[in-house]
Amino acid sequence: MKLKLQKKLASQVANTSKNRVKISPEGREQVKQAITKSDIISLIKEQIITVVPKKGTSRHRARATALAKKKGRQRGIASKKGKRGARTPPKEKWINKVRSQRKVLKNLKNKDQLEKDTYRELYLKIKGGFFRSKKHLNLYIRQHNLLKKQDK
Repeated sequence: MKLKLQKKLASQVANTSKNRVKISPEGREQVKQAITKSDIISLIKEQIITVVPKKGTSRHRARATALAKKKGRQRGIASKKGKRGARTPPKEKWINKVRSQRKVLKNLKNKDQLEKDTYRELYLKIKGGFFRSKKHLNLYIRQHNLLKKQDK
């Protein structure tokens, strides 16, 4: 018993491929007599004709990998794609470095540990990229005795 027409109609009604249309063996006689789209729609409602859901790609492995990365795994050199500059752009690095150094300088100024002219001098050195890091800035301040002497 060929039900090509019915399968074709069902696929058009359900807007899927013919391969996803399944006809139950018990209702084959009813399906054979269905020749219009309205007949097919009623058979779909009665669940004599069913549409198999699409199979998607499983996210199980992706979730497991994401969890491992959250824990800090799979972050080695071989896992990295793109150059160092692509992962954190040089400008972004620069902005972070300068902002952190300026924050240190501002805190020292607010605690009244720096003279106004010393603050300005260091600020301009930061702007010029003189210091490699916050640690380097603090080291420079200590070595050159730039902090005010605290009276006790």
